[in-house]
Amino acid sequence: MDNAGPQLLTQSEELRRRALVRTPGGVHSNVRLSGSQEFIKCAQGAWLYGVDGRDYVDYLLGQGPNFLGHAPKHIIDAVFEACRDGVVFGGQHELEVRASELVCQAVGWADMIRFSMTGTEAVQAALRLARAATGRTKLIRFEGHYHGWLDNVLLGQRDGQWGIASAGQLESHLADSIILPWNDLRSVEEALDRHGHEVAAVIMEPVMINAGVIEPLPGYLQGVRELATRHGAVLIFDEVIAGFRLGLDGGAGRYGVTPDLATYGKAIAGGFPVAALVGNADLMNRFGTGEVNHSGTFNSSVMATAAVTATLTSLLENPPYERIAAHGTALMAGLRDIGTERGLPLRVSGLPQAFHVSFGDAEVTDYRTLQQLDLARYESLSRVLVDNGIWVTGRGVWYVSAAHGQRELEAVLSRFDKAVSEWVAQ
Repeated sequence: MDNAGPQLLTQSEELRRRALVRTPGGVHSNVRLSGSQEFIKCAQGAWLYGVDGRDYVDYLLGQGPNFLGHAPKHIIDAVFEACRDGVVFGGQHELEVRASELVCQAVGWADMIRFSMTGTEAVQAALRLARAATGRTKLIRFEGHYHGWLDNVLLGQRDGQWGIASAGQLESHLADSIILPWNDLRSVEEALDRHGHEVAAVIMEPVMINAGVIEPLPGYLQGVRELATRHGAVLIFDEVIAGFRLGLDGGAGRYGVTPDLATYGKAIAGGFPVAALVGNADLMNRFGTGEVNHSGTFNSSVMATAAVTATLTSLLENPPYERIAAHGTALMAGLRDIGTERGLPLRVSGLPQAFHVSFGDAEVTDYRTLQQLDLARYESLSRVLVDNGIWVTGRGVWYVSAAHGQRELEAVLSRFDKAVSEWVAQ
């Protein structure tokens, strides 16, 4: 006879039970459906603390936004103080002017800016603006690049073909998308030769961080810039992930190529929900005349622009980029060493600010070659990493923040080594 009685739930398990009653899948973003089900109590710097008392070195950073670490005091204090006098006015205020000036100053090439709440919204504004300016409808896009979850941009792959990624998504909404392999300049040239008179915009991540952290090949971005100009298409850089992470001037500055429009988010506001579209005045002024509509009740709220102002002031006055690069470089080397010691084909590739971990030795230049890696094997390892106190995502992207230092480096390498040992033994 079993006298053990009912099994008591952990606090995370109980919260998940309650969440599943009211929330589909227990989460409010499908990105988190396959992630850890641990509930977080609080976060500070580069650490997360679960409701059941466990701590995690965080290399997911809320999917990227916590570039300065969790709860940076100077950002939180600035937002709190600003919001004492109101949050949304339905009118203009000084902070939105200051935030606009700082973003354009940091980016360097942009004349004007419009704020929004999410990167998805900023992308939609950019596409609408490009279509209005050119009178054309088609978009050149690239395999594996992410531009939001709305019907006209969300892509999935089935049986080697790109198309809708979700039930309820309309295939017709993707009819204007010309989807090409990335890092293949010839394919862009051929597409523009055939459809250039119909193409409103070429949109891409300047460095493909969302899938694999893959850099552009030498000359690729310059070549696309020249082709877009030649055919009268608007070049849009989706810098929602790369912007302010790779440097104040983002991917555009790193690779020395200036787009016509660019979208920003994540690292722009110290963890607060803010995004932006920036560009040259000839394009952006179409919003100001009312010719092109861009709306949003919460755009440039006091909270948002206080967060942007505090974050950009911090990045301009005390840039953390050298520290972040040093930590990321040491971490990547340490992970590789552990893989070598364990006799594993561990692949650590990308940039110190954001890199990709997987298994395999393929030469990866685009989404297709990324699929030659054993991505499922890493996803299996990632679950053991979380169990051992390293907060990462199953798709292999690791983000580094200004809050990561020597303590975090020692902790993560020790925990990674232990996790790998357990995983190999399974």
